[in-house]
Amino acid sequence: MSTRATVLYDNPGPRGRQINRILTAITVVVAAVVIGWTISVLAKNGQLEASKWDPFIKSTTWTTYILPGLWGTLKAAFVSIILAMLLGAVLGTGRLHHRWIVRRICGVIVEFFRAIPVLILMIFAYQLFAEYAVFPSEQLAFAAVVFGLTLYNGAVIAEVLRSGIEALPSGQSEAALALGLTHRQTMRIILLPQAVASMLPALIAQMVIALKDSALGYQIGYVEVVRSGIQSASYYRNFLAALVVVAVIMIIVNIGLAKFAERIELQLRAGRARRNIVAHVPHQKEQGVETKDEAVVDWHDPAHRDLRSTFE
Repeated sequence: MSTRATVLYDNPGPRGRQINRILTAITVVVAAVVIGWTISVLAKNGQLEASKWDPFIKSTTWTTYILPGLWGTLKAAFVSIILAMLLGAVLGTGRLHHRWIVRRICGVIVEFFRAIPVLILMIFAYQLFAEYAVFPSEQLAFAAVVFGLTLYNGAVIAEVLRSGIEALPSGQSEAALALGLTHRQTMRIILLPQAVASMLPALIAQMVIALKDSALGYQIGYVEVVRSGIQSASYYRNFLAALVVVAVIMIIVNIGLAKFAERIELQLRAGRARRNIVAHVPHQKEQGVETKDEAVVDWHDPAHRDLRSTFE
């Protein structure tokens, strides 16, 4: 078997592989001992009894605690992600504006909100909205959570888009300007769509962070899934079971979001933007490297029509 070096490290030799196997075995043994000790302690304290899990068989537990909290998490995450994408697009393109004053203002905004913790933004917004009655009292917590998540994640997304745009070949911008397109048209039609496609994994990762950070709304009284899980645990006295259920729910939601992102990325890599994200995408066998047939596979689709032909 041939060995290959990577950009991070060289493949170990026989002695290095032996040391790695020994360290792996030790790690597995230590992890097994820690897990076994943890389970024994939990069992001794009665946390693994079947009665602790019985409340989650009842529909009232879900309708009273879990589902309302899950709806609050999804609602805050969805609204803040949409607003953060819009804000990030504005600030990201603003940082590349041809006028220095626009670049400077957008840069200050991005760096400022990236430096402030999300929880501080939420608490500040909650106090500000309550002091000046900006929102009704029943919507204060929701508005504060969305405010904090939007500003922080919008600033991060702006940097992601800026780096994605700057990574594109400069000849595209020069060609667009030579064709008579304005700076705004070049950004909107040519550069921004490519940057979104290339930086999609980073954008999805930021969306997952926004989804998880919505749990910080617990500190200002916002009803989300973590708060609801703890409330149910306080009532039924089953904190371990409640936190496990909440963790499983968040894992399922995040996996669903990641799968959705993978599907969008597959559509974008198929060779053209498809409006139907559930449509079948032609897929070629793995060749070990990304070939043209693998990267652009639309021409394998029976319904594909070559748009370069102008004689039809």
